[in-house]
Amino acid sequence: MTYHLAGDSTVAPAKPEELPMTGWGSYLEPVVEAPVRNLAYGGATTQSFLADGSWVRLLEGIEPGHTVVIQFGHNDQKLPELAARGGYADRLRGMVEDVRARHATAVLCTSVERRWFDGDRVIPTHGDYPNAVRDLAHELDAPLIDLTVFTTWLYEDLGEEASTSLLSHFAPGEHPVWPEGLRDDTHFREAGARRIAAFVGRSLRAIERRDGDQPAKGSQLVS
Repeated sequence: MTYHLAGDSTVAPAKPEELPMTGWGSYLEPVVEAPVRNLAYGGATTQSFLADGSWVRLLEGIEPGHTVVIQFGHNDQKLPELAARGGYADRLRGMVEDVRARHATAVLCTSVERRWFDGDRVIPTHGDYPNAVRDLAHELDAPLIDLTVFTTWLYEDLGEEASTSLLSHFAPGEHPVWPEGLRDDTHFREAGARRIAAFVGRSLRAIERRDGDQPAKGSQLVS
């Protein structure tokens, strides 16, 4: 089994000069105890991932029985042509079909939430995009890992102050790339990336236990 990751910066491998800022895909391999091929990159949308050849390159490495984990949305929501129920869902649908044509499993993920608090509650920031992914998973009978729900719960459970330890909050002088400091409530630092990767890994094991060695069928919500 090999796991292939398609997504944006919240999934992407760390840039050495930016550590400990990193995507959760960097820490998935120890959890699943199998090779992980992470093609996610910063700024990616479902459209750019297809247009720049990243999706073709990912498909070229797939063998029957592999799993492809797909998480987009952060950047798609900024582009009118990638509306939740339009270009975004259409491209995700095509990705699932491409993976299944290679006798592999496509797992859809909702976007990790941004850590934006209003009192003791996290403000939803992705509009209809998470629901579009949930509905698409149901339509296609595809496994779903609901990272929007999980990260919302995680931040609220820790609370507004403690949850900053998961994100890229750096004091002035703490990091050479951001000498004046940084307060980034989208991108993880290592502790947060490891926490998300652990959840994704456990979710993938649950999906695999249910489906055995066959490509996954039947909608699976893990949250």
